[in-house]
Amino acid sequence: MKRGFYIGRFQPYHNGHQAVLEGIAEEVDEIIIGVGSAQLSHDVQNPFTAGERVLMITRALEGIGCPFYVIPIEDLRRNALWVAHVTSMTPPFDICYTSNPLVIQLFKEASITIKSPPMYLRETLSGTAIRQKMLNGEDWEEYVPRAVVGVIREIDGVSRLRTISETD
Repeated sequence: MKRGFYIGRFQPYHNGHQAVLEGIAEEVDEIIIGVGSAQLSHDVQNPFTAGERVLMITRALEGIGCPFYVIPIEDLRRNALWVAHVTSMTPPFDICYTSNPLVIQLFKEASITIKSPPMYLRETLSGTAIRQKMLNGEDWEEYVPRAVVGVIREIDGVSRLRTISETD
C-alpha cells in the first residue's frame, strides 16, 4: 500500500490542485490531503473555513478513482516541530508531494521522501489570482472545478470575500 500526502491552503481549491491530485492518484493507492492553515478563515488571504475547504475538495474529487482522506491541519509557529505535528494528525504516508520550498526542507530534514509535481498553469491558477478576480467581479468560475463553484455559491463566498475586504 503506497500512500501519498499533499498539503495546501486551498483558498479556494482550484483546477491546478485538481490536476496535481489527479496525477498523484495515478501513482499511489491512497491520498491524504492536508488542509493547511485550518485555523484561519474570514480574511482576504483565507476567506474560507477549513470545513468549507474540506467540502470543496471532497466534492471535486468524487470521481478521482483513488481513496482519499481530507484532514484539516492547523499551523504551528515552530517549523522545527511542524512535520511531527503533521504526521501526528494524519495516517502514515510514504511520500510527500509538494513544491513549497519550506515544506520540502522540513520533510527532507525528517527523512521523508519528497516529490515535486509539476505545477499546472501556475501563472493563472493561484488562489491569490482567483480571489482577486472574485473581488474585481471578473470571471473566476473557469479556474475552479464545477463542484467548487457550487460550494462557493452555497456559502455565498464571493459576498463574504467582498465584505471582509472592505475598510471602515
